[in-house]
Amino acid sequence: MKGARRVREAARENGTTPTVVTASRADFHRPARETVIRFIAEHKDHQVAGPDGGAGLRWGVEPMCAVLSEHGVPISPSTYYEWMSKTATRRQLRDAETVEIITAAREDKKNGRFVQTLGSRKLWIWLRGQGHDVARCTVERIMREQGWEGARYGAKHKTTIPDESHVRYPDLVDRRFYACAPNRLWVADFSYVWTWMGFVYVAFVIDAYSRRIVGWRAARSMTTDLVLAAVEHAFFTRAQEGNTTLRGLIAHSDAGSQYTSVAFTQRLIDEGVDPSVGSVGDALDKGLAS
Repeated sequence: MKGARRVREAARENGTTPTVVTASRADFHRPARETVIRFIAEHKDHQVAGPDGGAGLRWGVEPMCAVLSEHGVPISPSTYYEWMSKTATRRQLRDAETVEIITAAREDKKNGRFVQTLGSRKLWIWLRGQGHDVARCTVERIMREQGWEGARYGAKHKTTIPDESHVRYPDLVDRRFYACAPNRLWVADFSYVWTWMGFVYVAFVIDAYSRRIVGWRAARSMTTDLVLAAVEHAFFTRAQEGNTTLRGLIAHSDAGSQYTSVAFTQRLIDEGVDPSVGSVGDALDKGLAS
């Protein structure tokens, strides 16, 4: 009120007539129309429980508009339906534009093959990098509607493949993956990692006492040489730390053919290490490594 009085006084001094815009207090607290319409769209068809616990009344657009209007947020059903029809049209136009952009990119002679390998997340990142501001959920929905899929690089890889002809040593650990000192229990395993150059297999050896990886190696194939190289690295690491003997150490692994091979088990025995073999494909039998 003081501000309005000062405006009138200044207008009288200047000999002008002030333009006064009045508004009710409710106008300053009323939510934007788009917010109200979004609220109705999100809550329409909501069904409340009846007095007997069964299905009760379902919220409709007209009753919601009536209740909102009674509480100082005037909106008519026709306004809601008109706004939603325009919104649907705008969405259809944006979708058509996005489909056209993605289709052109997939058919492009230079980058088409690359774009066709992208899943929804990477395609969304690529589109934004090209200056197309589109939501990730929109890209996911469009790819689903168009039947587009990113590249799938082969079937799931199985790393634990047993060989029945190999001698299988007993399980000396029985899922007790703890040790009272270093070099009492090692757990060996290997897995694969996808890179742009293809799959890479990584073998590693973990000391159960410190949870430290004492040896590891990577290769393009899952062979006995890979797991041997990892355990040789572990032997070298401990030798560099002044450990002259590893007698009494248990080296535990799964029953994969690489770990039950003669070359691997004999190398452990040569160092005075006791081989221990769990079951096939059971992550709990090599829980520390998993």
